[in-house]
Order: sequence, then C-alpha cells, then structure tokens
Amino acid sequence: MPLSTPVSRRALRHSRVIDVQAYVRDDGLWDIDARITDIKSFDATLASGPRPAGAPLHDLHLRITVDHELTIVEAEAASDSVPYPGFCDTIGPAYTALIGLNLLKNFRRDLKQRLAGIAGCTHLTELAQVLPTATVQAFAGDVWSTRDGANADLPHEKPFQLDKCHALRTDGGAVAQYYPRWVAKA
Repeated sequence: MPLSTPVSRRALRHSRVIDVQAYVRDDGLWDIDARITDIKSFDATLASGPRPAGAPLHDLHLRITVDHELTIVEAEAASDSVPYPGFCDTIGPAYTALIGLNLLKNFRRDLKQRLAGIAGCTHLTELAQVLPTATVQAFAGDVWSTRDGANADLPHEKPFQLDKCHALRTDGGAVAQYYPRWVAKA
C-alpha cells in the first residue's frame, strides 16, 4: 500500500540515500558495505564554500566484516564528500572501534558509547545503526533458515525471526499459517 497522495505541490530540496550491500567472502566471513549520501537540489552555500546542486554534501562509506555469529572482526570508514574537508574526512580510523561488537547483542548501545558525539561522525554513526537489521536480512535464507514448512528441514529451535515484529508474533495469524508448530497456545 503506497503513501497517500500529497495534499499540496512539492519541490524536492534534499535527498538522503542509504545503501547497504552484503557480500559473502571466500573465507566464509561477510562484508557489509554501507553508504550514505546527502544531496541538495539547489546550489547550497556551506561554511566551507559553495556546493552546486546535485553534488553530494555527504558521501560516506562504512564496511564491517562479520562472522556467522555477527561479531565484527574488521571495520573501516571512508569519507569521499564532506561539508568540512580536512576535518570531517579524518575520522575514518575511529570506526575500528566497532571491532569486537556483536550486531545482535546491544550493538546500538555499544556503538553510541564508543562513537557518539565528538568521538565519531554523526552521519557514519547513524549509518552504522542500520547494520544489524540489514545483516540479519542478508543472513536470512542463506546462513539462517527462515522456513518451517513441509519442504523445509525442521529446525530444532524456533526460527530466529519469530517474535521479532508484530506480524511474526507467535500468538498471531502469520505464525499460525506459516509456522504452525511454533504458534503460542493460550
């Protein structure tokens, strides 16, 4: 179901794009490459000087490498376009602080403890917050089984995605229909 039709004419002024791509490596680890871009649709005057319409204000990259338990074993960041060249683009090495964190175990809390405020870049730290769910999506059906139907190997444990959102609550209709042996009994 799409959003409703806007009630007034609109003019695009700013675009933010977040892109996350997941790659399985030959060594069995996974690289998760994330990118955030901010673009104005008009010529903008920044404190550091003019930025023409369509040129990125931010073009930032973050790569983490994770194992099958979603523990970060490598991390790096790069800044291709920034509003304060020579300043914003020097923070990349700080993102090695992600190494050792687990995407499923208090990741967002630990991320903020290590890289919030002046310890990091607001935009890179915000970008890092999408890594847990993006990586879970990458692992779903590839590393982790998401099936429990007649043609699936029956898992010994409840599928990971159950009780993680409103649609897949174990006392709800989707679980009763697609994962019947895991439905919560009253």
